[in-house]
Amino acid sequence: MLISLNWLQRYVDLSDLTPERIADDLTLTTAETEGIHAFGEALSQIVVAKVVECGPHPEADKLSVTQVDAGTGELLQIVCGAPNVAKGQTVSVILPGRRLPDGTKIKKGKLRGQVSHGMICSERELGLSDEHQGILVLETELPPGTPLTEALPVRDFLIEIDNKSINHRPDLWGHYGFARELAAIYGRPLADPLQGLHLEIPSEGESLDLRIDVPSEACPRYLGAIANKIRIQTSPDWMRYLLVAVGQRPINNLVDLTNFLMLDLGQPMHAFDRRRIRGDKIRVRFAREGESMRTLDGEERSLQGGDLLICDAQGPVALAGIMGGENSMVSEETQSLFLESANFHAATVRRTSARLGLRTDSSARFEKSLDPSLAELAARKFLALLPEVSPGAVLAGPLQDPAHWSYEPKVVPLRPARASRILGIPLDEAGIRGYLEPLGFELEKGREGALEVKVPSWRATKDIGIEEDLIEELGRSYRYDNIPEEAPLRRVQAPYQDPELWTLRKIRHILAEDCALSEVYNYSFLNEELCARLGLADLAYAEVTNAIAAHYTRLRRDLLPGLLGSLALNLGQQDEVALFECGKAYRPDEPGETRTDPETGETRTLPREVHQVVAVLARRGRGAAYQDLRGKLEHLLRRLGRPSYQSRLLENPPSWMHPGRSAAFYSEESNASEVPFAYVGELHPKVLQSLDLELGDNQAAAFCLDLRALLALSEQKLQYRPVPKFPEQPVDLAFLAPEELQVAALARLLEEANPKLVQEVHLFEVYRGKGLPEGKKSLNFTVTLCSPKRTLDSKDEERYINRVRTLAQSLGADLRG
Repeated sequence: MLISLNWLQRYVDLSDLTPERIADDLTLTTAETEGIHAFGEALSQIVVAKVVECGPHPEADKLSVTQVDAGTGELLQIVCGAPNVAKGQTVSVILPGRRLPDGTKIKKGKLRGQVSHGMICSERELGLSDEHQGILVLETELPPGTPLTEALPVRDFLIEIDNKSINHRPDLWGHYGFARELAAIYGRPLADPLQGLHLEIPSEGESLDLRIDVPSEACPRYLGAIANKIRIQTSPDWMRYLLVAVGQRPINNLVDLTNFLMLDLGQPMHAFDRRRIRGDKIRVRFAREGESMRTLDGEERSLQGGDLLICDAQGPVALAGIMGGENSMVSEETQSLFLESANFHAATVRRTSARLGLRTDSSARFEKSLDPSLAELAARKFLALLPEVSPGAVLAGPLQDPAHWSYEPKVVPLRPARASRILGIPLDEAGIRGYLEPLGFELEKGREGALEVKVPSWRATKDIGIEEDLIEELGRSYRYDNIPEEAPLRRVQAPYQDPELWTLRKIRHILAEDCALSEVYNYSFLNEELCARLGLADLAYAEVTNAIAAHYTRLRRDLLPGLLGSLALNLGQQDEVALFECGKAYRPDEPGETRTDPETGETRTLPREVHQVVAVLARRGRGAAYQDLRGKLEHLLRRLGRPSYQSRLLENPPSWMHPGRSAAFYSEESNASEVPFAYVGELHPKVLQSLDLELGDNQAAAFCLDLRALLALSEQKLQYRPVPKFPEQPVDLAFLAPEELQVAALARLLEEANPKLVQEVHLFEVYRGKGLPEGKKSLNFTVTLCSPKRTLDSKDEERYINRVRTLAQSLGADLRG
């Protein structure tokens, strides 16, 4: 959000302060500032000039040749294409060698044979508006050569406010709120928003049948008034230049006036074409099922029962607090308007805005819980300024306010002693008054030394509600940088170390750094299209009522389906992808925690929450994906202190896993009925096909780890093993084995053949296909041998191989070579 210092100056005198000082003080007391921008500085290169002569171009009907006095001591010839250029005008001129605000450098040139020494500028070329049908004609007596910044009130400094730091402050979404803060900071008078304006509101006259047909919470206040003799035209320069400075494009006098007051006071308003309101009725009501309307952006909007509408006798004319309707918009023909200035429930506006994907400056402000009293102030200022922006306009009737809303001050008790103790500064009643009263608070003596603080309406909607809020006000008014620093006097204890969070942190570190996997974050919602492609549509899911998108209406049961979607997306860009994800899944058909509603006493069972760590590995054109990913899972388990487990064929695997090529990991003490804490295996060919992935045998694998089941296993502390004094000796072994033989069984056999010498067993290849008998597979291992007492020789290796050959035959496997 941009705050204009020229705008603030209308309410509080800041002329003796630098923009940097103001920005720093706002950061320390009110809201974080993100930068300062100079506006209009580029216009200092453009000068005021006088058109001394103007005649037609001899070779072009639409061009004029002018002689211009730009203060250079001689007349300059400038060729101009604007239809409104004429002798005697005071204009803005940019000379050769200088740059326009958009960076364009002006050069001396020829246009149809006539030399041109610069350019006479339009408002668009000056960056002041989109107007480019003619040049800007100035009303000034300044001499030629004077910088344009002295002729127009365009030089300004803009302070950029971090919007996140004012989300809890609805009063700061307009310039007047910041002016109020700065007046309190510097102890200076604050001008009234209506100061210098004259307004007489008739008690009788034209009015509409205006009614609020929703509870007061949905629409606390709705004011309306009719004005006639309206002329749509360009806004006054002062208003257009203020709007342009803060990034708002001027459109016409009515639209500009509502935008000006929204940025001035923070109150959005809307002007309807009075003649387009059918039946002379305005109703504030909720939408009916099946209703729709076309908004000002030309989009047809489907409405639901919770959407708040402004309607005439025949249907919707505006989405309350968001956007007007196309059927009631003001146009060049508008001669009579109906002004709306209202207050709408923040959550109602936010819900509709989010559902429709329609976020506007108006909805952004109503979402912050605006002060209902602001609606009347803004309406009065609009009506007071209307004759200035549209000369001849008259108020045709009363300012209607059917809700008759009035503010009942919220009273919050404040104990000075407690405020002093919390802030660590001395505070008495006089000091507290000095800090709070300039901000609009009223204080009275209460019981037992407390003060009764009346909260102003602009701070009461969501900001100030308890004593701590007032203490915060005192702290920021005193300025936190003025509070002396003191070392903490209490004992400091390390926070509880949650084993689940700590383990997750280690898992992320191990998988990313040791195993070279990339972590991804997917939505907790399951994409329905992906769900259907994977054949998971018939499972039980927790449904989302306020989905972020139409195809994200279900909470995921498992993490792997979403990760498979990420795999498919990434394999389109590269040949090898290795991903992992940590997160939660939800299973409504499995009972989880129970919760009791404190109001109704009703007990509900929530879906079971599953904490998973999943990974996928796919490589186009290379095999052994299962072996590599299993190795990464085993490395993870060793690093987590769970190196011992049983490995068996995975029974009843999920639909995305290959039924004959997946292993389940169980604790060493597990029984037959126990659920595995992890599984790993190849991805099912049908799943790869459904994802349009052309991968061969053993080119894609996945694992899934149940975090809570893992934590239930007893942790084994890692023990230091010294570096071997004698060299290790790798032995490569290839087996021809039956298809049904599990790799884990053969790996255990290789370890048991000589437990004292075997340091590591690694499966590096599984081959099936050409050259092998039917029903057979080739398993290739590297076994690392090492003795702690001596260097091994070829006889040691030969004895080990012979022992392995004999044991392997008991499993039906033959050692090849």
